[in-house]
This record gives sequence, structure tokens and C-alpha cells, in this order.
Amino acid sequence: MLNEIYTKQKQQSDKSLESLKKDFTTIRTGKVNINILDHVHVDYYGSLTPLNQVATVLATDASTISITPWEKTMLKTIESAIAAANIGVNPNNDGESVKLFFPPMTREQREENAKNAKAMGEKAKIAIRNIRKDANDSIKKLEKDKTVSEDEAKKAYDEVQKLTDNYTTKIDELVKNKEAELLKV
Repeated sequence: MLNEIYTKQKQQSDKSLESLKKDFTTIRTGKVNINILDHVHVDYYGSLTPLNQVATVLATDASTISITPWEKTMLKTIESAIAAANIGVNPNNDGESVKLFFPPMTREQREENAKNAKAMGEKAKIAIRNIRKDANDSIKKLEKDKTVSEDEAKKAYDEVQKLTDNYTTKIDELVKNKEAELLKV
């Protein structure tokens, strides 16, 4: 039973780590990344559809993203969806595709993005602590039901804390690496 609690804690913690990594892809670094458009959805025949499902999205160089819709009628819709997403650049429609030209990042923008990365890391740590709380509650319940002894419960709490510390360290490492990447010119 305790192993099930540990396994569940690990699985949920891994999901939190993956979520943090995915969140990090939406932060702009020195060179553009098409993942910055992951949260952009366009109205495609009445339903909101992710941009990459109605167009080809490519980073043509370090500061340009080119979006070529599969249907030319989607150009205006894509252009307005990107403008509404407020990603920091204005879309340029050339009749064939929409191009996004990203200016070089200023020091302030880099510092702001580093601060956002830190905030995302804190959110992930909160998730890890909530997972720890759920695991500890499960152990308490087993102890109360006399399924595990007091000593086993004590060892289980220690193991849960060890797992929590391990994942917190991983998050700190990810945040530190992302901050270094963001602040590097």
C-alpha cells in the first residue's frame, strides 16, 4: 500500500515537472521558438483550433516565424488571432503567409522573462507540495485504519519528504538553467 502511495506521488510529480518544461517553452529566449504560439487558437469553421493545426509554423531564422495557412482564406483569421494573443509582435500578412518579426530582446525583457520563469517554478513547487500533502494524508488514513504501524508510517513520511525534496531540487535546477538561458545575450 505504501509503495502505491510512492508510485502515485512520483507519477504526479513527474507530470508537474513536464508541465513546467512545457510552460518554459512558451517563454521567449534570445532566438525565437515556435512554441511561443502554442496558446494561440484560431476560429476554424466555428471551433477554436490550435494554430499549428490549420497552418505550417516555421522558425525561418533566429528572429522570424513564418505561418503559412493550409487555406488562404485563413490569413486574416490567423493574423487577428495572433494580434489578440499579445505575444509582443505585430503579424505581417504578405498575401501568402503571416510573418512575425521579433526584435532583439532588451535587458529588461530578459529580466522580466527570467522573473516569469521563476514564478512558473514556484507554481510547480506548490504543486509538488500539494502532492506531498495528498501522500501524507493517505499515510495518515492508513495509520488511522491500523493498516500500517506507527514506525512504518514514520518511515513513509520520511520517504514522501525525500521524494518531495528530490523534485524540488529538480525544479530549482530547471529554473536556474532557464534563467541562465534567458539572461545570456
